[in-house]
Amino acid sequence: MELGAKNLSVARGGVAVLEGVSFRLRAGEALVLRGPNGIGKTTLLRTVAGLQPPLSGRVEASPETVVYAGHSDGIKSMLTVDENLTFWSQVFDTEGVSAALAGFDLVSLRTRQAGALSAGQKRRLGLARLLVTGRPIWVLDEPTVSLDTQAVSLFVRAVRAHLAAGGAALLATHIDLGLEEAQCLDLEPFRAKVPAPDDFDGAFL
Repeated sequence: MELGAKNLSVARGGVAVLEGVSFRLRAGEALVLRGPNGIGKTTLLRTVAGLQPPLSGRVEASPETVVYAGHSDGIKSMLTVDENLTFWSQVFDTEGVSAALAGFDLVSLRTRQAGALSAGQKRRLGLARLLVTGRPIWVLDEPTVSLDTQAVSLFVRAVRAHLAAGGAALLATHIDLGLEEAQCLDLEPFRAKVPAPDDFDGAFL
């Protein structure tokens, strides 16, 4: 099980934002993407997860090994917490949601409709979905948004358990998660170059 990017270039709205990104993640490893807002972290993660094609280069991973968690919590508001997780376990053909409920402190909320949860509880439910997918590579975009300190600790514990079980995680976050074992990749050196104007255009600038 490995995840790699080889000379990967990605675009947002048809405009290149990152060029020549390369990295490799193996079982038990985590990689945190760093860079200012707008540099292209979300675009890179979506490309790695197979949600949009790269401009050039390639992603090296089997699609069946990757699960993506983005800004949306990916929950059905009319279903209960338990029903939401059961739905995802059926989608990914896995069994049982007990570990996911316990891992994100959702046991007492299991019969509550997702639409009645607080923002933080919805986020915990969205992240608990990771535990029922059975997929070894987690691609995570700002996973701790709306989480309080206690919930962040639950998330970090879940990531550490995932790595210890041979999984891998690629994530973008603006906070220090305390994952000392994680590597970091600064995306600033990969920022796409702004095209220079040709002589005709330059005459009018």
